[in-house]
Amino acid sequence: MATQQREQWGTRAGFLFAAIGSAVGLGNIWRFPYVAYENGGGAFLIPYLVALLTAGIPLLILEYTIGHRFRGSPPAAYRKLARPAEAIGWWQVLICFIISAYYAVIIAWALRFVGFSIGLQWGDDPEGFLFGDFLQVADAPGGFGSYVPGVLLPLLLVWAITLGVLALGVKKGIEWANRIFIPLLVVLFGILVVRALFLDGAALGLNALFSPDWSAITSGSVWVAAYGQIFFSLSVGFGIMVTYASYLRRRADLTGSALVAGFANSSFEILAGIGVFATLGFMALASGVPVDEVATSGIGLAFVAFPQIISEMPLGSLFGVLFFVSLVVAGLSSLLSLVQVVVSAVQDRTGMARVPTVLTVGGAVAVVSIVLFPTDQGLYILDVADHFINQYGIALAALVLVIVVAWVVRGLKPLQEHANTTSAVPVGAWWRITLGIITPLFLGWMMAQSLIGELTENYGDYATWFNTAVGWGVAIGSIVLGILISLVPWKKGTGAATDEPSAVEEGNR
Repeated sequence: MATQQREQWGTRAGFLFAAIGSAVGLGNIWRFPYVAYENGGGAFLIPYLVALLTAGIPLLILEYTIGHRFRGSPPAAYRKLARPAEAIGWWQVLICFIISAYYAVIIAWALRFVGFSIGLQWGDDPEGFLFGDFLQVADAPGGFGSYVPGVLLPLLLVWAITLGVLALGVKKGIEWANRIFIPLLVVLFGILVVRALFLDGAALGLNALFSPDWSAITSGSVWVAAYGQIFFSLSVGFGIMVTYASYLRRRADLTGSALVAGFANSSFEILAGIGVFATLGFMALASGVPVDEVATSGIGLAFVAFPQIISEMPLGSLFGVLFFVSLVVAGLSSLLSLVQVVVSAVQDRTGMARVPTVLTVGGAVAVVSIVLFPTDQGLYILDVADHFINQYGIALAALVLVIVVAWVVRGLKPLQEHANTTSAVPVGAWWRITLGIITPLFLGWMMAQSLIGELTENYGDYATWFNTAVGWGVAIGSIVLGILISLVPWKKGTGAATDEPSAVEEGNR
């Protein structure tokens, strides 16, 4: 079977739009503002910037370089780096499969809330509306869930858009979609932030967010939070950037692209923080309570706190439409990148054409998503799966990858040389030091802290059997299945069936 010629981005700008689109997702809007507020306010920006420079951008450069050097999806690229490392690639592919399945349903919620914003259909009790009327959440996890049509229909639309864009290819589909999504997101969120800044109480919220607590800088947990935020917000550890970089032209500015994508992502996070806390300040003033009583994050911020605020502000319906459309656009750009990792890996592995791969593999992800999540059990499954796959999937896979590249195969030097060959901004010893020492230390610290907490208390007060079946099931299952897939030989002529020397062999010549 002949290896198909690999697709390429049309322009460097197209690649950057796609990379930024992958990084800028729901977590930038509903996670960063609260993490910053809880960890020193304005003072948090110092460890945040340090984390960006010593972990975020170095990891981006590493993933860009691996993808560009070996021109393959994570399994194919890591196999060329060192054959046993292929298992890490399949692990990341399975992580993307799992996250895609539940990430799509959150986008579906946001899509439905665009309509709910017109006429403020959640009424006087947004929390009761979300969990009762809309999601129809069961009283307890477990058992067979009944379908919720109000979630199922927008979820079908989300998957139709996603698979349609992916079927068009990297250049005509993903690149052009992100050329629309990213400028649209900036415009929408820019209007939303400007509107928020003119609300009564906006200054109250911004003071709460940016007033520095300098004592926080001496706290180890604050630094772990900073590294965790950078890590989870930049789309590193999923194999996404390895995949996207594999479609770059032979002469590509890897380090410059990483700097642009890294700082663009962080700029959007700060913009989101301003918009969110200006709005929370309005709510605090209107309710006559301190900001800390209304500050929250995640689903509670997006689908409970914001609807409540929207109901109380002038032109609330317009603000709601802007906010939820922004969530939809940010979510879709990230979902495309997640599913593309799975599609690319299967294409490399089998040699299948793009459209059949998208319909088969993307369709399989969509089926899992549609079967599990638009039900009255869906929120429980989503919550536990998200927690465990983030903590013991993404972060752990990245830690293993960095250790393998830096210490086991000693591949940083040849990868550094490759990056410097094509990049305007050369990387030196600092890059190898951050990836070989600083990044593994902080990722290891995050893992240790998380495990200690996990073993001390059940996540979310769920029953042990539920956390074990859903949480540990997806976390451990993705590792085991990734190893098993890597043991199956590649067919001659497919993506990684090559005699090209690995990074270890190159480094030892």
